[in-house]
Amino acid sequence: MDPRQHLIVALDVSTVAAARKIVAAVGDSAHAYKVGMQLYTAEGPSVVRELVASGRRVFLDLKYHDIPSTVGAAVREAAQLGVSMLTVHASGGGKMLRAAVEAAHAIKPGLLVLGVTVLTSLDDAELGKLGVRGGVLDQVLRLTALALLNGCQGVVASALEAAALREEFGRDFAIVTPGVRPAGSGPHDQARVVTPAEAMSAGATYIVVGRPITEALDPAAEARAILGQVG
Repeated sequence: MDPRQHLIVALDVSTVAAARKIVAAVGDSAHAYKVGMQLYTAEGPSVVRELVASGRRVFLDLKYHDIPSTVGAAVREAAQLGVSMLTVHASGGGKMLRAAVEAAHAIKPGLLVLGVTVLTSLDDAELGKLGVRGGVLDQVLRLTALALLNGCQGVVASALEAAALREEFGRDFAIVTPGVRPAGSGPHDQARVVTPAEAMSAGATYIVVGRPITEALDPAAEARAILGQVG
């Protein structure tokens, strides 16, 4: 696979102008972009349509988490935007996950529905405060099993758990790993971070990288440097 297929650049900005600037600066060094809550809330679905129309793949990371009918309706709208990947919280339960998958595939059979397991900002102590049994890995394994059982084609999890997921569930599903930072980068608000090479060797399918690329003096060069670590 072309190394560029593994990289998703996070457009964690508030305006379509800023997003366009990043996409132009990255150029051909990446094919996929994450549109998350910040940009989508500020600009709405038009920014997604623009990216899709330009030939980019869009990872819509809105982490849907509601009753099954509401999530199904939202996913149906997202599928009509032409996104390639989207996220739902696996902790929403089996019925919600199944509703999301069925809605997605009714519109776009190839749309990748990903179950979010444990946010990379959380650690064992924080999970304990939420009343979760066991640590991060235990919860990631539980939620991945639930997501895959109910039709999700992949999960979002830290690369720190990716190797255990591959050992437990095999390779026939996607693992998207946020919290990826090139060596020397700060963790920012992530509690569980790894380098691009560590993520891929652990079994990640896609890595999501934001500020190390988007805030670099030369985003294209930084993206190429990261690609050199994952190719």
